[in-house]
Amino acid sequence: MSELSTFTGTVEVFDLEMGWHYVSVPTELVDPWRHRAERGLIAITAHLGEHSWSTSLLPKGDGTHFIALAAPLRKKVGITVDDTVTLSFEPRNR
Repeated sequence: MSELSTFTGTVEVFDLEMGWHYVSVPTELVDPWRHRAERGLIAITAHLGEHSWSTSLLPKGDGTHFIALAAPLRKKVGITVDDTVTLSFEPRNR
C-alpha cells in the first residue's frame, strides 16, 4: 500500500464565526490509518501543490475527518470557499 493518499475535494467552512476552512477527507482514505489515531487525531504531512505542512486528520465528530486549511496557506495559494482542490497526505510520526 502506498503511504501517499491523494483526493480532490471542495473547500468548506465550519458554520461558526471565524470557522475553520477545511476539506473533508474520504473515509476510505482515513480507514487504513485509524490505528494511528490519538484522541481522534491522525498525524499527517499534507500537500497542496508545492506546499507541505505538518497537521492532522481532524475528526468532525461523526466518524469523518478533515484537513484544515490555514489562512496564510489559503491566501498564498489563492483559494476560497467552494473552490475544488487536490490534496495529498501521508502519515507521520508525532
